[in-house]
Amino acid sequence: MEYYPFDSRKKLYKSHIGAVAEDQTLRLRLLLHNDAKVKACYLVIRRDDEYEATEILLTKGENLDDYSFYECEFSLETGLYWYSFRYTSDYGEYYVTKTDTSLGIVSNNGGWWQQTVYDKDYTTPDWLNGGIIYQIFPDRFYYSGKVKKNVPDDRYIVDDWSKQPEHKQNCGKCELGNDYYCGDLKGITEKLPYLKSLGVNIIYLNPIFEAHSNHRYNTADYMAIDSLLGDEKDFMLLCEKAHKSEIKIILDGVFSHTGEDSRYFNKNGRYDTLGAYNSPDSPYRYWFDFKSYPDDVKTWWDVKGLPETIENNPDFTEFITGENGVLRHWLRLGADGWRLDVADELPDEFLDKIRTAIKTENPNAYILGEVWEDASNKISYNKRRRFLLGKQLDSVMNYPFADAIVDFIKNRNSNKLVNTVLNITENYPQASVNCLMNHLGTHDTMRIITRLGSKNPDIKERSVQSVTHLSKEEYQYGLKLLRLAAVIQYTLPGIPSLYYGDEIGLEGYGDPFCRGAFDWSKTDSPLTKFYKTLGKIRNSACVFKNGEFIPLKAEDGFLVYERRTDNSLSLTAVNCTDKSIEFTLPADYNKHKTNLDGSIKNSKLYLPPFSAEILI
Repeated sequence: MEYYPFDSRKKLYKSHIGAVAEDQTLRLRLLLHNDAKVKACYLVIRRDDEYEATEILLTKGENLDDYSFYECEFSLETGLYWYSFRYTSDYGEYYVTKTDTSLGIVSNNGGWWQQTVYDKDYTTPDWLNGGIIYQIFPDRFYYSGKVKKNVPDDRYIVDDWSKQPEHKQNCGKCELGNDYYCGDLKGITEKLPYLKSLGVNIIYLNPIFEAHSNHRYNTADYMAIDSLLGDEKDFMLLCEKAHKSEIKIILDGVFSHTGEDSRYFNKNGRYDTLGAYNSPDSPYRYWFDFKSYPDDVKTWWDVKGLPETIENNPDFTEFITGENGVLRHWLRLGADGWRLDVADELPDEFLDKIRTAIKTENPNAYILGEVWEDASNKISYNKRRRFLLGKQLDSVMNYPFADAIVDFIKNRNSNKLVNTVLNITENYPQASVNCLMNHLGTHDTMRIITRLGSKNPDIKERSVQSVTHLSKEEYQYGLKLLRLAAVIQYTLPGIPSLYYGDEIGLEGYGDPFCRGAFDWSKTDSPLTKFYKTLGKIRNSACVFKNGEFIPLKAEDGFLVYERRTDNSLSLTAVNCTDKSIEFTLPADYNKHKTNLDGSIKNSKLYLPPFSAEILI
């Protein structure tokens, strides 16, 4: 048998796989061949915010064949750490460093292993575990027909629900981002039974506060529901009805910037408040960074119309996080948590206060951050972030999983998917892994069926995107691949997040085409029924709440993995090739009933081309 000096994903070498709590004892063991003539071994460990590394002497332990273990036990304070090993022998000095995976080899040129150490009191809401999120772009989901009141007269109201969203400046009232389809909160309330049929228990709403564009990421009034969506009573009713259906409501908080056409900046004079643009004596003057007052203000990513806030300004911080601030106000009215837009652009001190405010108001509220990379070691604004160490976020939007799933489905890269999943589950605290938002697409990305099915997914020009649609052949191919991607999404650690319309095969390139109106004539489609089946499978099995991810096989285009707890288990197999595949099942599954495409005979699972199976 071949042994490696170290593997951070095996308990042979490490007493606890993954992140550990502060002061939790951790034992590491290095395995070296006796022919190495080892004199002394050391753990070399460095806290991320410190320059100098510390060495801990390893003591010689038990033997394994012709090898010997060298081990140590220690505990750490909250923080991010990096470690490797050094040993001396009759032949000189050597290092054991990390490869591209979790394995260690004798080399001076490898990397360091990461060790995340989180606050011992860090918990996340357990009502999320095993759930299903449904993301809604409110303007495009469902229009209840309710008469709208106090609608600004400069908005363009679309009278054709099936019309493609506008992608360019037009003459007259209709401008980019100014075409409204009138989806509303009452419409979402009316469709709660449909969402329940999908197995959904969490609704994530894109911004619902007053703003003067259809995406509403340019907030105009944090304390008011946008008039086209309804009013405060409509929001409270949605929360009340959702809670009766055992569905939670998550709001989108956009705090890194506001709209210039807002009561806080008020460049257009729409509001009766004294906005920051209107006077240097404005109470909002120091919420914004003016390079030259009043026309030269720092904007978010240099986007005109989005003045960037100074989040650590005491008045702004109090307005958002105070006892009567924005966060706590909407929690009191029924919200169950917040998704923080561009969380990696919010200062640490501001995020700390956001968590304090939310958890003080409701300890079981969910705090989800938008972070596109590995959130455990993310650097932004030249600073290592501490999102998941226990004082800020509960979890994040899981873009690494989304990209790895798509890469596997399109390019048959099984090992990359497995390694991505294991990296995240190794780097994140288990509590945050359990409530990861595992999406395949959002309002910021092209529709997943387009991404999978299109022969030209890399088109950048909106004018070309607007006239490019999937051919019948591409659409059917996309449907076939989407089923496989969804099976993986629904069975990996974390919570699957279904972007409205993906379950009916809504297509479209990037913004604004990924934000089309929901076609309610397609909710009886085979794809929708498939998603309902996945919802039932997921909701019937407690293993998806916090089960360990265990890969069993990863070949080009073929993937098999388990989720396992002490008293429950599941097996997911995905065949993304054009050939039939058979897989010899572990003994635990010999008597299981198939749920999707596979068949079992003589202890073997048979999968047709482009098919998947989930055994519970």
